[in-house]
Formats: sequence, C-alpha cells, structure tokens
Amino acid sequence: AFLRTGGASMSPFNAWVFLKGLETLSIRMRAHCQNAQQIAEWLENQKFVEKVYYPGLKSHPQYDLAAEQQSGAGGIVSFEVKGGKEQAWNFIDSINLFSITANLGDTKSTITHPGTTTHHKLSEEQRLEVGIKPGLIRLSVGLEDATDLIEDLEQASSVVT
Repeated sequence: AFLRTGGASMSPFNAWVFLKGLETLSIRMRAHCQNAQQIAEWLENQKFVEKVYYPGLKSHPQYDLAAEQQSGAGGIVSFEVKGGKEQAWNFIDSINLFSITANLGDTKSTITHPGTTTHHKLSEEQRLEVGIKPGLIRLSVGLEDATDLIEDLEQASSVVT
C-alpha cells in the first residue's frame, strides 16, 4: 500500500521541502503545544463544553504518563459540546479562523467533527465504543496567536444552546 501511494522514494524536491521543514520543527512544535494548552485550559472552564480531552490537562486520565514521557502535550485538542451532533455543527459552522477539514498537523488551525468525517464509516455503536460521541469536536491547533483562536471559539460558543 505504501509503494502505491508514496512511491519507491521521494523526489529530490520533496526531500528538500521535507528537510527544510525539519529545520523549524522543534520551534513549531513548542508553539503548537503552548497554543493547544491555552485552548484546552480555556475550554475546560466553558459551560458549553461537556468534556475536554488533552493530555496536558491534569484532568486527563493519562496526564502523569504524558508529563513523564513528553516535553509537550501536542497540538490536538478534542472536546464535547453539549447538545450532540446538531450543536457541534452549529459551533463548527460559526467558526471563522479555524479551517473546517479532517486534516491534522498544519501550521494553520483546523477543526473537524470526527463522527461525520474521520470516523463516519463506523457504526454509531462502534463510534461510541471508541469514544467518538456525537458532540465531539477535534481541533488541530496551529501557530496563530492563541488569544485570537480563543476569541474565535468564544464567539462560536454563543450558538450552542
């Protein structure tokens, strides 16, 4: 499967682009982690949010393990909004700065609804079994200013009833 999608080797240009990206990876990862931590902490204190999933939060069941093994908790933050799928999509549709996509790991922040994107082929029972509840939203936090991202999340929260 890998050879079919990736080829036998990278082209020289793709290899050069890859190497250029590695030069700034550590500083980019610090920014991803710092922004995601700020957003996760903010989300954890919001009334429209049922639960936040981020290993950098002390409320996360594997916080101690993550703190022991990692220097940062990563750029992915997941959270459940109250009201299920309909309210999740109301929220996502009200977002301005985050791109709506199923891709993760960009320098720009993205937002997705896993139940209808990345995990849509699973049955509802299978999704629930792996923790993909109807109100779950996943953020891939980018390099934008965390304050701007939080303001965007806050303005979108007004549509969650």
